[in-house]
Amino acid sequence: MAAGFARVALADPQRQEKAEWSRFFTEADARGSVVVLDSRGKSETAHVYNAARAERRYSPASTFKIPHSLFALDAGLLHDEFQVIPWDGVKRSTAAWNEDQNLRSAMRNSTVWVYERFAEELGDARETAYLRKIGYGNAVATGDKPFWVEGDLAISSFEQIAFLQRLYRNQLPFQVEHQRLVKDVMVNEAGSDWILRAKTGWTGRIGWWVGWVEWPSGPVFFALNMDTPNRLGDLAKRQSITRNVLRSVDALPTAP
Repeated sequence: MAAGFARVALADPQRQEKAEWSRFFTEADARGSVVVLDSRGKSETAHVYNAARAERRYSPASTFKIPHSLFALDAGLLHDEFQVIPWDGVKRSTAAWNEDQNLRSAMRNSTVWVYERFAEELGDARETAYLRKIGYGNAVATGDKPFWVEGDLAISSFEQIAFLQRLYRNQLPFQVEHQRLVKDVMVNEAGSDWILRAKTGWTGRIGWWVGWVEWPSGPVFFALNMDTPNRLGDLAKRQSITRNVLRSVDALPTAP
């Protein structure tokens, strides 16, 4: 289904190439691509900047925490968002990681060790089976660990959008309550009539921000992928560029 969305979106007459979005990348001194699928109203419109890159697969990095959370819930490693995940006492560079976690804090803080523990408990065979079950990117859990950052797992921006569509609609092959829970812990911010659910990702070289904005008229999905040659210095650009893109199609309120 994911690859199918990529083909359909590129061929659909409702697709719009948004060359003008290059200015958001230029102003930020960044190179990347962005896909926005506007599902408000009766028809869907796919807006794309740098479609060639949006079709290319990259490591999902921490955006994989979205499906990985579903795997952990389905396998019974987690029961709810309140279950305590004990810290192992190892001091890590991010202060928020150096304490007990739960699903909400692990998603909010992008706590790598939590998901490394899930991967160890699941094992490569079950990880691969889950990946194939949902058709996630190339669906491989091989290579260096963690496989979603250093290994061989890879996904395109179009495939990210297709996965997010299924999650939004509770159409993934998991319990509906688990899909609703993961969507709940993805909330970044909200207004009186909109909710932004999203997750960042970073491999050290490639940055992501994927998710959607819910409106009464429907959702607007997005997937940004960009190079990060300045490493930490580039990370804020993931969200700033995407927010400018979303505001240009009235999918996010203008900042006060």
